[in-house]
Amino acid sequence: MNLAIDIGNTRTKMGIFEQHELKHVFTFDNDTTFDLPNIIQENAVQKIIISSTITIPDFILQTIKLVSKNLILDEHTQLPFSNKYSTQDTLGKDRLALVAAAQATYPNQHNLVIGCGTCITFNFINNKNEFLGGSIHPGLRMRIKAMHHFTGKLPLVELQQEATLIGNSTQTNIINGVLYGTSKEIDGMIDDYLVKFPEMNIILTGGDANLLVYQLKNQIFAIPNFTLIGLNHILEYNA
Repeated sequence: MNLAIDIGNTRTKMGIFEQHELKHVFTFDNDTTFDLPNIIQENAVQKIIISSTITIPDFILQTIKLVSKNLILDEHTQLPFSNKYSTQDTLGKDRLALVAAAQATYPNQHNLVIGCGTCITFNFINNKNEFLGGSIHPGLRMRIKAMHHFTGKLPLVELQQEATLIGNSTQTNIINGVLYGTSKEIDGMIDDYLVKFPEMNIILTGGDANLLVYQLKNQIFAIPNFTLIGLNHILEYNA
């Protein structure tokens, strides 16, 4: 079995794979501890890969040494695609995983992967399996927090699924501006990509994808756990 660990800014997600098939997913808040040795033992894990946007906790670094084949994704890791990004040392490893998942799922095709997490990232890999880059946008919660932080009276509100063009309260105005506005921003970006690459797969994934998927007008694939799928693909490529 393979274990893919994706450590984000607030949560750690782990996936157990049997070759390319995702069997189990575990999710933990970063401020909690979990029994990683037990997860490794119970699932007969033989290979591990880690991607992290923060400093990897010591207990995880120590535990993965229990498995002979362990890999920490960085700018020197061998990838199953050609990385054309000019500043590879500053490229988020979660973005590499998303591109790897697209390359594994739709090889030799134009793919645009939109990751909806703390930030919203656009990640484009062409039909020659070349990652060209994309763009980084503020995430949904980041937009809400920014409006609260940089104004004197706007409240800090909770995200919700529904958004309309015209809200009738400050709360719904904020939600509409964030959710409805972001979906229009994403659709506009997709439209520009489609002008250049009419034959293109569009994949939406990440923790906030479920809040955006029904707002978008473009035809997309909404695929959960795409980062884990990409990490496992990179692990298998380096095996």
